[in-house]
Amino acid sequence: MTSATTPTTDTAQLMEQILYEVKRVVVGQDRFLERVMVAILAQGHLLVEGVPGLAKTLTVKTLANTVQGGFKRIQFTPDLVPSDLVGTRIYNQKSGDFATSLGPVFTNLLLADEINRAPAKVQSALLEVMQERQVTIAGETHKVPNPFLVMATQNPIETEGTYPLPEAQVDRFMMKVLVDYPTDDEEFVIVQRVTGPAVNVTPVATTEQLAALQAECRRIYVDPSLMQYAVRLVSATRKPEAHGLKDMARYITFGASPRATINLVEGARALAMLRGRTYALPEDMTDLVPDVLRHRLVLTYDALSEGLSSDALIGKLMAKVPPPPKPLEHEKLAA
Repeated sequence: MTSATTPTTDTAQLMEQILYEVKRVVVGQDRFLERVMVAILAQGHLLVEGVPGLAKTLTVKTLANTVQGGFKRIQFTPDLVPSDLVGTRIYNQKSGDFATSLGPVFTNLLLADEINRAPAKVQSALLEVMQERQVTIAGETHKVPNPFLVMATQNPIETEGTYPLPEAQVDRFMMKVLVDYPTDDEEFVIVQRVTGPAVNVTPVATTEQLAALQAECRRIYVDPSLMQYAVRLVSATRKPEAHGLKDMARYITFGASPRATINLVEGARALAMLRGRTYALPEDMTDLVPDVLRHRLVLTYDALSEGLSSDALIGKLMAKVPPPPKPLEHEKLAA
């Protein structure tokens, strides 16, 4: 590679091919698909909320086929136990020994469907996998494959028989993405594709190439002023009065943790890389702020009684805490 721009060009082409193959199957959901790619490049996990039938499973399964990675889906139910996720020890009567049977978490892309239907023991088992990327069975540690992404879904309609997710686990998710219904035109194309001939996805990358993309993502430049913006924004969720938002203090019980600041920076890197740049701009970060913060704010009863959502409060925070100017923007204004 003699040219400094060659790796970037190759990277942009590879990611474009991956997205093209996925969009041959999945109609619409551009924003959701972009967030999935951001999570993969930034090595984060996704919490997705949307009604059934919006191609959440199809998107992740198609992406796994495109990058020749493993895909497994776990349907969370109230009677699920940790061994159903991570695996267990099985006694072999012939040899008299115990053998380890690894669970479905040993894959590249794991879909945890309706995650809030499982009890606390199962949540804690998944928590170790998400944070440590390993599983402990009978004192033995087993690493999950790399790359590894957990995409958990929640159904906003039916709440009967669900368990609230622990705050510690919710904080492990890089983003919470809200998936909405398709437009009429998109739904027409969906019906055409589903009722027509099946589309075969062509693998265009390998998991090794995906791991290389993740390593390259860490080299995307983020200006210190952009990092300071992330710090100020997250700090405003904890102490709104210190940022001129005295009225908002009564709406937020607990603000976002330092993980939110880290995820904003890592997400901005990944989004800049998806957009074909080797440096992050303010809009890369501001686009991700609602997704990174909405599940980390614990609202007070006052906020809930007044019908205020996390997104509404985040909008007020962003209006009060301005992002830094773009690089060289001051020179353009002077000219």
